[in-house]
Amino acid sequence: MNGFIQSNISNWLEGLEIKDLNPMQEAVLKIAEGEKDIQLLAATGSGKTLAFLLGVLSKLDINKYRETQALIVVPTRELALQIEEVWRKMGVGLKITACYGGHKREIEENNLIEAPVLIVGTPGRLADHLRRGNIQTNTINTLVLDEYDKSVEWGFQEEIEEIVSKIEYINFVFLASATKAEEIPSFIPIKSLETLDFRVEKEESDKIIQILVEAEKKDKLEELVKLLSALGERRSIVFCNHKDVVERVSQNLKELKIPVASYHGSMQQFERELALFQFKSGTVNFLITTDLAARGLDIDYIRNIIHLNLPADAATYTHRNGRTARQERTGSIYIMQYKEEQLPDFIEVDKIWEWKESEKLKLPERSKWSTVYVPLGRKNKLSKGDFVGYFINRGGVKFEDIGLIEVKDFISYIAIRRSKVGYVLELVKKERIKNKKVKMQLVK
Repeated sequence: MNGFIQSNISNWLEGLEIKDLNPMQEAVLKIAEGEKDIQLLAATGSGKTLAFLLGVLSKLDINKYRETQALIVVPTRELALQIEEVWRKMGVGLKITACYGGHKREIEENNLIEAPVLIVGTPGRLADHLRRGNIQTNTINTLVLDEYDKSVEWGFQEEIEEIVSKIEYINFVFLASATKAEEIPSFIPIKSLETLDFRVEKEESDKIIQILVEAEKKDKLEELVKLLSALGERRSIVFCNHKDVVERVSQNLKELKIPVASYHGSMQQFERELALFQFKSGTVNFLITTDLAARGLDIDYIRNIIHLNLPADAATYTHRNGRTARQERTGSIYIMQYKEEQLPDFIEVDKIWEWKESEKLKLPERSKWSTVYVPLGRKNKLSKGDFVGYFINRGGVKFEDIGLIEVKDFISYIAIRRSKVGYVLELVKKERIKNKKVKMQLVK
């Protein structure tokens, strides 16, 4: 272990609230200190992000902290933001910039004026910055492709190839994914590849139970309502194959007063961020989504995965199911099948779910949390601690009345106990936070 990592790793782990590296992370660090490139295969939630960040850190020249030395390419905005968040929590003390569509490019351009050590971004936005000369490529020597197989599958190969072609010298490549691609694209400059496969074989794990839900109607909505009612407050993701299905199902459930959030690629960035916050904070317990949520989302303890639409292939099925049964917890997989559909060969059923007609339908209750939107964030010099102090001192609530808080560059989300939120917003409506006037809004 090099001196920089050895002297700082305990602090990094403390920032992440982790006691020790797991075997996968230790294996990555050992290989990264050599000359080989790495392909890491591991499920989301296994610590894969920290693993490749340690690989990046092992290659950094800390004396050149004003130069961009590493580039991480990811298929989605959410992955970019998640990696940036992990880096910040570690408290590395070296600059990172996240680049992705959905917000102003000028914000990133300003952040890139003083070169960050690490840049993480989506293929399209990174390629755009490279064309404009906003990123210094002559100092980059480390390339990480996270979920590289999905990036290729989603049609980003051309942009990734363009990105790689503009980097003059790459001496370390790190490929990370939850599934193994059939082949690695030839334009990726692999020299000598070491593959670390930390995927858990199906027979090694009994943490997941797969349950068939049979539906009489093609839209399966009636059975979905019964299932969600039976699941109650247990956090669950409902996967659909298309965004129009997400919108239709979400609307139908909301009309029944079932608290849900919808999430798909055609939503604006702030809408996606809000939906994820509501789900993570417990403001809603059901996320209706496309396969956009099948990778990279770091949300603690999702109890159930529901396949409203059958997945197209085994890899998609695996990635969807990877949202649950993480960190030694158990999870349930519900496969909803219209009576005229045929289950794919890759789906195995452990039991059949039955709704007892004698049972009274009791729709899921509203969460005890509400989400408050604040149009201020990190760039306004605000932190989580500032919001906690503000709501306790000015809003008259106790610490336990404040839930999850997310502070982004220019906006923040705060979960406040539903029974107190109206009273709190009334108290603070004329108050300032750090001498700044602010109009907070309750997200309905």
